[in-house]
Amino acid sequence: MKQQHQRFDVIVVGGGHAGVEAAAAAARMGAVTALVTLSPENLGVMSCNPAIGGLGKGQLVREIDALDGIMGRAADRAGIQFRLLNRSKGPAVRGPRTQADRKLYARAVSELVQEQENLTVIADEVLDLEVRDNHLAGAHLKQAGYVACGAVVLTTGTFLRGLIHIGTNQTVAGRMGEQATTGLATTLARLGARLGRLKTGTPPRLKRSSIDWDALDKQAADAEPTPFSTLTASISTPQIECAITRTNDVSHKVIRDNLHRSAMYGGAIEGVGPRYCPSIEDKIVRFGDRDGHQIFLEPEGLDSDLVYPNGVSTSMPLDVQVDFIRSMDGLHAAEIVQPGYAIEYDHIDPRDLSSSLEMRACSGLFLAGQINGTTGYEEAGAQGILAGMNAANRAAGAALISLSRSDAYIGVMIDDLTTRGVTEPYRMFTSRAEYRLSIRADNADERLTPLGLNIGVVGTERANMFALRTKRLAALKSRLDELKLSSSEAIRKDLPVNADGKVRSAYDLLAHSSIAFEDLTRVWPDLASVDRTTCELVEIEAGYSVYLQRQIADIDNLRKNENILIPPDMDFDSILGLSNEMKAKLGSVRPTTLAQAGRIEGMTPAGLSLLLAHLQRTPKTVAA
Repeated sequence: MKQQHQRFDVIVVGGGHAGVEAAAAAARMGAVTALVTLSPENLGVMSCNPAIGGLGKGQLVREIDALDGIMGRAADRAGIQFRLLNRSKGPAVRGPRTQADRKLYARAVSELVQEQENLTVIADEVLDLEVRDNHLAGAHLKQAGYVACGAVVLTTGTFLRGLIHIGTNQTVAGRMGEQATTGLATTLARLGARLGRLKTGTPPRLKRSSIDWDALDKQAADAEPTPFSTLTASISTPQIECAITRTNDVSHKVIRDNLHRSAMYGGAIEGVGPRYCPSIEDKIVRFGDRDGHQIFLEPEGLDSDLVYPNGVSTSMPLDVQVDFIRSMDGLHAAEIVQPGYAIEYDHIDPRDLSSSLEMRACSGLFLAGQINGTTGYEEAGAQGILAGMNAANRAAGAALISLSRSDAYIGVMIDDLTTRGVTEPYRMFTSRAEYRLSIRADNADERLTPLGLNIGVVGTERANMFALRTKRLAALKSRLDELKLSSSEAIRKDLPVNADGKVRSAYDLLAHSSIAFEDLTRVWPDLASVDRTTCELVEIEAGYSVYLQRQIADIDNLRKNENILIPPDMDFDSILGLSNEMKAKLGSVRPTTLAQAGRIEGMTPAGLSLLLAHLQRTPKTVAA
């Protein structure tokens, strides 16, 4: 951007996983979009573990893909060890994951961003935001000056007053070797945002050639990789093995003897770290009775000499890192190429945001990613795509979009953040989703692509693929409903059903836990010609059909309460009979619906009844 005072519909600040999804989504919706980043060459850089997906996280990636996002396609191009986690369990809790080639992933993201129309990448720094009458009006850039816009998405990651810790040494940085951002923290505070400090960390990187691989157990990729994107026909990138080692008594003694030198336990860090991805120091202190902790040695690329030791994030001094790394099997001669470090950074209280990820105090300002208190590429990307869509709509004067807990894992995450806030970096798990039978990884397209088509965020290629997929699913389900067997006929054909005289359709038979689609092809050979993906989708849907009928009632009740709206300026202090504690919590969270109010920590059925009665006395708050 050479000319000052140029206008964009949407400006996205930050080129990490949240930023690229936000910018690409806004651009797909027709918004003229600028992605402003300090280092355009680092789009899609994987700051920590070079992996995408996992339990809960894999579902988020599939949902990003269903809305035509970038992450799934990039992971498919760069994945070097695909594994479907929880394969032995039900489809609702399975999680696709891949180890990625760090260089290939960044290249794929950069290519997808460059291919996107309406999107300009600008090397610059946003110093401040222009807000007039609580409405976002533009951004002040260090090089380009003032630029007007209709909406801004902040995705600053760990760069907002980022501070790296290695033992007692501290470096102001957003990540190793890159400068932090400071001015926007002041901007957010001026807008009334409640700021806090969080901490995350990364392990040391090891020299691949210094590891004794022959001394270690190996973990192979799946024989048949499961892609993230429905646009990916097959995985062509070579697949590799990872290796597994383990901490031991010597490792633990090294850590305990040097705890006072750790930035975390030495008192240098004020931010709270992620409970579910603790540092090695945390593991030894909190789980001191364990005889060891499993460590996965994951190569960072096909031609890279770096290895990521997954499970030893640390803020210990370098000499201590060397000692405990070399205490483990296979690592006695390991060389550290880059030390592990902790990084603390500013985040906002996500309860300052609405369910659209727009800041309540400033129309047109959206926030996504670690700035909202989350951790992980997948959580960041999922927030980014929703924030980008809403920024485009805000700039165009269109209605903002929210996702319910019954719609998507994205909806679960954002509701958790905006209702409950965070006391530690938030990570997605399948256990967080009470409707996980309905919002599975396999049906992300059926759930979200119609929404994407309706709002214009889905491109032609995916629209055509989805139409074909929908047609095939409908045809197969129709065919299965037509094919019928009596119980006696089914038993004669070795299908395990009760001899109850009932006539069952092929779809009903498929709902039986002991009957697979392959069993139906023995009875009706023409079914063998149906493509494998369609068969698997229908088989999963039929298997869950009985349980889903029960869940539908719960979802209907949720949606009924979500239709009961709470005015943004409601005076909760005026509700007679409500405890002062609940008045304070309601005032802090400012829920937008009765359903959201019900999920506030400490909300009682009696308190919810008082709130409902108060709302019913104000008919305009109840949606038609």
